[in-house]
Amino acid sequence: MSKALIVITGASSGIGAATARLLSQQGHSLLLLARRVERLEALALPNTLCRAVDVTDRAQLAAAVAEAEGRFGPVDAIVNNAGVMLLGQMAEQAPEEWKTMFDVNVHGLLNGIHAVLGGMVERKRGTVINISSVAGRKTFPNHVAYCGTKFAVHAMSENLREEVADHGVRVVTIAPGAVDTELLSHTSSEAIKAGYEAWKQEMGGVLAAEDVASAIVYAYQQPQNVCIREIVLAATRQQP
Repeated sequence: MSKALIVITGASSGIGAATARLLSQQGHSLLLLARRVERLEALALPNTLCRAVDVTDRAQLAAAVAEAEGRFGPVDAIVNNAGVMLLGQMAEQAPEEWKTMFDVNVHGLLNGIHAVLGGMVERKRGTVINISSVAGRKTFPNHVAYCGTKFAVHAMSENLREEVADHGVRVVTIAPGAVDTELLSHTSSEAIKAGYEAWKQEMGGVLAAEDVASAIVYAYQQPQNVCIREIVLAATRQQP
């Protein structure tokens, strides 16, 4: 018998894929969601349902959760990892990029929560893990809209934790610093990307996706009566 079902959004690469591999090794059944379903299937994990889902589509996400629960039982945790980082100077950045970030990073995260929270409250058990960023705690150059989305994640997560704590449901915020993932590649400004890469080199390298996955699993594996409210992690030499 596999362990309880866990949902991971944005699971096709980076932190999401690393978390999926680690939880699968520990015997969990998984629902993996991303737009690139072929990347999910290439992970070839047992007891795993892979679905091409855009987290901004609430009905699509809810349908995938219902399908997975029909196969594996109730969702015990969700890792809301799907996100996009489009850095830019406010006077120059296309407003469509702001909208994309808020649609995915804020509305998509809320859609993930909504798809599982009712069942968790009813069962008096569950864990919501929201992937934010150090950029949800302080500001950075070229990050105006992105910081706005991640500050929102921090605020919503803490408010939700207060709301559902008496129902036995935990809410965890994971706030990584710079991580070696595809996230930076979404930025359209080559100058900003080059500057960001130089910053990463100056600090002697950044976190691996597996480092963040280990923090996620650590928080999840605490007894249900223990809530690790927030984990902030970064490369030791990262400043700020």
